[in-house]
Amino acid sequence: MSDAALPRHDAAAAPAPAVKPRSARSVGGESPIIQATLIAVSLAFLLLFLLLPLITVFVEAGARGWAAYREAITEPDAVSAIRLTLLVAAIAVPFNVVVGVAAAWAIAKFEFRGKNLLISLIDLPFSVSPVISGLVYVLLFGAQGYLGPFLRANGIEIIFALPGLVLATIFVTFPFVARELIPHMQAIGSTDEEAALTLGASPWRVFFAITLPNVKWSLFYGVLLCNARAMGEFGAVAVVSGKIRGLTNTMPLHVEILYNEYMSAAAFAVASLLAGLALVTLALKALLEWRYGDSIAAARRH
Repeated sequence: MSDAALPRHDAAAAPAPAVKPRSARSVGGESPIIQATLIAVSLAFLLLFLLLPLITVFVEAGARGWAAYREAITEPDAVSAIRLTLLVAAIAVPFNVVVGVAAAWAIAKFEFRGKNLLISLIDLPFSVSPVISGLVYVLLFGAQGYLGPFLRANGIEIIFALPGLVLATIFVTFPFVARELIPHMQAIGSTDEEAALTLGASPWRVFFAITLPNVKWSLFYGVLLCNARAMGEFGAVAVVSGKIRGLTNTMPLHVEILYNEYMSAAAFAVASLLAGLALVTLALKALLEWRYGDSIAAARRH
């Protein structure tokens, strides 16, 4: 009998194995009950500790009507606090963007001695209390500080003045931009930059045409976080400002003073402005994610 007459039992003729139906479990193995419990706990936490306090701020701010609210946010000390807060943020955020981009670029693209030390220094504001950082600036630049006599002799004011507020804000907000950019730049690598340099592009052209566009969404997130923290910073600014009404009070400090003076309606009115700025930041972030979601997701996957 020839081989052709024999029945064939090769892999092509074998029946496909039966596919077992998927159970009602997630990829991680959690049952629907566990999933529902986790979601309910998360929503309850957000409602109780985040959403309700935020709603309370706006409710209390408008409890005495629009006239009282407008008076609270337009009186001279409040206007000065609002202007000073925006001015400090307008100085500190661009400074942190420039230095943060430079630090992230150096860490992600180059190998050098002291690299780990630089990374640790970038994380330092996260581990040091803002109050302590403010005290350090007072120790350095205060009237009785190490540099105080020299500054006073030359008519330079840092503590209890705008420069001190800016320095304290820069310190506490510095990590946000760099920490958003470093992992993204490291993940992308240097292939695109090396190819551009090989083709004759100048280093600055490579930076502005390739490096920055590749990390623009991470940079934007870092700027948002940095700006939100700069406007809401309290601890470090409270130490170096002296809390001089109309001169060195930012919005958080003004809210504290009003509340301590039992002017709760005015305090909540100014606080609602801070909360409104935070909501605008969040809305802008959500709008860009909705409008450019695919681009952001692609950048995050690098």
